[in-house]
Amino acid sequence: MAAAAGDGTVKPLQSAMKLANGAIELDTGNRPREAYTEYLRTIHYISQVLLEEVETTKEARETVPPDTSKMLKLAQQCLERAQSTATKLGKSRLKPTMPAAAPSPQPAGRHRRVYSDEGGKLSPFLPPEIFQKLQGAESQSSKKELTPLEEASLQNQKLKAAYEARMARLDPSQAMQKTSLTLSLQRQMMENLVIAKAREETLQRKMEERRLRLQEAANRRFCSQVALTPEEREQRALYAAILEYEQDHDWPKHWKVKLKRSPGDLSLVTSLVSHLLSLPDHPIAQLLRRLQCAVYSALYPAVSRAAAPAPGCCPPTPNPGSRRLRPSQSLHCMLSPPEPSATPRPQDCPPTPPLQSGPVGPPSPLGDTASGLPDKDSSFEDLEQFLGTSERQGQGCGVQPEPQLQQLKSAVEEIHNAIADRLLSLTLLAFEGLNTAASKDRCLACIEEPFFSPLWPLLLALYRSVHRAREAALSRSMELYRNAPPTAIGISTKLLPQNPEAKGATGYPYCAAAQELGLLVLESCPQKKLECIVRTLRVICVCAEDYCPTPEATPQAGPQPIAAAAIGADDLLPILSFVVLRSGLPQLVSECAALEEFIHEGYLIGEEGYCLTSLQSALSYVELLPQGGLAK
Repeated sequence: MAAAAGDGTVKPLQSAMKLANGAIELDTGNRPREAYTEYLRTIHYISQVLLEEVETTKEARETVPPDTSKMLKLAQQCLERAQSTATKLGKSRLKPTMPAAAPSPQPAGRHRRVYSDEGGKLSPFLPPEIFQKLQGAESQSSKKELTPLEEASLQNQKLKAAYEARMARLDPSQAMQKTSLTLSLQRQMMENLVIAKAREETLQRKMEERRLRLQEAANRRFCSQVALTPEEREQRALYAAILEYEQDHDWPKHWKVKLKRSPGDLSLVTSLVSHLLSLPDHPIAQLLRRLQCAVYSALYPAVSRAAAPAPGCCPPTPNPGSRRLRPSQSLHCMLSPPEPSATPRPQDCPPTPPLQSGPVGPPSPLGDTASGLPDKDSSFEDLEQFLGTSERQGQGCGVQPEPQLQQLKSAVEEIHNAIADRLLSLTLLAFEGLNTAASKDRCLACIEEPFFSPLWPLLLALYRSVHRAREAALSRSMELYRNAPPTAIGISTKLLPQNPEAKGATGYPYCAAAQELGLLVLESCPQKKLECIVRTLRVICVCAEDYCPTPEATPQAGPQPIAAAAIGADDLLPILSFVVLRSGLPQLVSECAALEEFIHEGYLIGEEGYCLTSLQSALSYVELLPQGGLAK
């Protein structure tokens, strides 16, 4: 990342994102044919890069780079957009020749639409019943052992097939031999069924005895309390199922021995939890899927109701000078351009200062001078005032209704209960060697990643509906100040490139940090998103030190803490605000709000918490930039 910031080199993922962003701009600019070509060019570029990586790893026998999965996601999204654009081109080509037909009643579809945007495109969110089937398909596909009766039935089918083949070879005159074969077949089939029935009764009796024995062990573990809560009864039943699972499998015993031998090895914790959740027949993995389905079923109707316009609310009016986000064509806000704000009625909302007239052009490396901007020297001295004003702005126009807030609070509480109170506690019950502070934190992080992966897009959609007003304000600022020079945002000239042409730098200052921040939307786990924010601030520090090197500073290997960087908070916040403006991601407001809720408390008081708070402060400041400041 330091190399990307210093010598101007660009990672393949960042280059692919630039190509995809250019295709999106063409698509939103009503140029479908050029956009279709750019989407295909982006897919071709990604395939070439991945093929080269495969050849390199084949020769060097290395692991697959971590950006490969993100490149594949980006290629998948470009393919979906290309398909949508091709459909649009086909409709426009057929429209002049198609005769007018009488409208016929269409059958009601089974799938509900979360967002019906520009042509009624379906939402990327599956209905809960389909989601539940997909979650349960993996566990149902696991190999199931046959019961004794099923084995006897298969054996009798083979005997009957052999009997029929032998009877076909006999002559009609051999009636006595046919009768003997028939009686012999009946006797063997009856014996197989009787033996299988006896085996199954014995097996059921032993299984019942084992179940009672394990249930007693679970009761002893829970102190044999008479009045248990429903949650404790469920946990006791799941613990008994875990004990029964361990009777049939040996791998849990081997892992317990490893944990006992190396109690402080956190890599063992990661490997154990990953292996545990990858087994569809383990009770903890089954509980995780049930909890995912429950949370998804609670989120889906909330997002559906949030997408429908409420009676009396301001109807959204498309702004021809801005770009519109299409949820059905994005990786749930990946590479999404700034959204247009809703046009309020005069009697409902206060008037908004006029934006810059005319179409907004592509951002230039350093932009134009902003003579109309106020002095930014003391802009970051009172962030509490900005935060308070932002909270007051979010109460207008009915964009943050009370039912949505209650639904969000209920969903958040349900997620916390699922992860910490049920999954984590049950894992600690099954493996007592994990019951240490460091192991608990690592175990929680390993559980969060598979838990949030299918749920984050839907959860983020609910957050975005709640923070719609703040995102609209941020989007307006991004459109208005996209060409603003860094000094207009408050960045000191000493922290800017002194001679960009001589260094051969391309793009605008701190471009590498904006590209790193754009990778946040590719992740679906809160911990990885927080790591992306930390890397963004580290890249800012690296760029600042490269633009303004200090003679007394000695270079150190490895990433340095943000607090140990040469720039302070007064310099960091304007730079971070500039990076936020250039990222073009208004959904960062909702992303940060979700991260603040789901990040572990231990991270909020360290470097990660400092980085998250700095980004939230920068977002709040950008939201409240003067409207119409650059119109002059």
